[in-house]
Amino acid sequence: MAIETELGPTSESGAPHRVGGFLYHRIGDRWEWSDAVARIHGYAPGQIVPTTKLLLSHKHPDDLRHVTQTLHAIRTSGGPFSSRHRIIDTTGATRSVVVVGDRIVDESGDVVGSSGFYIDITESVGPTVKESVDEMVNEITVSRSVIEQAKGMLMVVYEIPADRAFDILVWRSQETNTKLKSVAEQLITRVRGNFHVSTVLRNRFDQILLHH
Repeated sequence: MAIETELGPTSESGAPHRVGGFLYHRIGDRWEWSDAVARIHGYAPGQIVPTTKLLLSHKHPDDLRHVTQTLHAIRTSGGPFSSRHRIIDTTGATRSVVVVGDRIVDESGDVVGSSGFYIDITESVGPTVKESVDEMVNEITVSRSVIEQAKGMLMVVYEIPADRAFDILVWRSQETNTKLKSVAEQLITRVRGNFHVSTVLRNRFDQILLHH
């Protein structure tokens, strides 16, 4: 599964927010992170494969207990989560990050992992920190919601699982050189304007909804 990354908007102080994605797979206790997240930790893209042990080794000692509990929750129960803590990169510099994510489920509804974003807020200072983080978290939430809607449409129409639907969106994003969120938004808009469900199909759906 691809991880979309981009440079986020600047805060009121003018400092850019570095944003990158991550994936956690329960099977194999396996992590993936984007190039941006690798750089936040001080690594070059592709330099190292992230592991739970590696992630914990970068946490600030004063935040280690909190982060350990968060990681345990991600690896076991799943569910939405957010954490603001500090990490120490490979140069020894301390960076402040916000990590936001949610569980990943398969076509059967079973939790198979987690996905989310790191937001590097190191250069955000003063009273702008909370506002800028809230803006970023809200943007991420909206983006995820739009992408999930588009995935759902593809899953129903083509009778495919969630990961294949996501692959289609990523393919269109690469083919058109368009952000993944924009591809999802365009698909939703066009479907609403050009795709009409017949009365027969709607009645069948009503019956499934009301009698399941």
